[in-house]
Amino acid sequence: MSAVLHTWGQNLSQHVHLHCLVPGGALGDDGGWHGARSHYLFPVRALSRHFRGHLVSGLRQAATAGELHRVTRPGDVDDQLNALMVTEWVVYSKDCLEHTDTVVRYLARYTRRIAISNARILAVDDRQVTLRYKDYRDRDRRKQLVLDGEEFVRRFLLHVLPKGLMRVRHYGFLANRCRRRRLAQIRQALAVAEVTPDADSAASDPEPTYTCPHCQQPTLRVIGTLAPRRPTCGRPPNHREQRYRA
Repeated sequence: MSAVLHTWGQNLSQHVHLHCLVPGGALGDDGGWHGARSHYLFPVRALSRHFRGHLVSGLRQAATAGELHRVTRPGDVDDQLNALMVTEWVVYSKDCLEHTDTVVRYLARYTRRIAISNARILAVDDRQVTLRYKDYRDRDRRKQLVLDGEEFVRRFLLHVLPKGLMRVRHYGFLANRCRRRRLAQIRQALAVAEVTPDADSAASDPEPTYTCPHCQQPTLRVIGTLAPRRPTCGRPPNHREQRYRA
């Protein structure tokens, strides 16, 4: 599977969860592809309860080993874990056989975005920030939220990942060390040819590209040319600046 970490809610609260794209089958030891018997790889309710038990068991083992240093009150670990076990956990699973491209694009947006876009920030002054959000608990109604500047920064920084923590991880036959070999085996088992970019369509792209000075890849494109209103820094009046994007 491919898993994408998502940490924020619409109001910038800390809402840590994973979006996972899971294949509906597995590559067997015989080199063949074994598809799921239904649209779902696992029953949703069974998956929810298995995930709950697995995580609570891991927390209990960590507590026994003395690794939960912030929990100091006697009996607090058992009380919290027992409360977790009697709560129904939610694992939302849905097949995407007819909308695969849409789902992939949806997950791809999370690989680069963080917390909030500029379009949702309605107003900023010396003290407060006003933002727009969707209240999913109130029938997806759009509302406005006013936060003090310090509170806005605090919530935003909740979603800056620690150094070394990967936002996207690939597992199984999609893992980096075996992906190329395993995908070739799966395509052979399914009698599916590898899809390559259309050379004709790529050649017909009239937009010029420029090599990025940092990654040395041809990913820069001109999106506009800015002419200064007056000469600056000793530059001649006809000097023009170009803006790029990757």
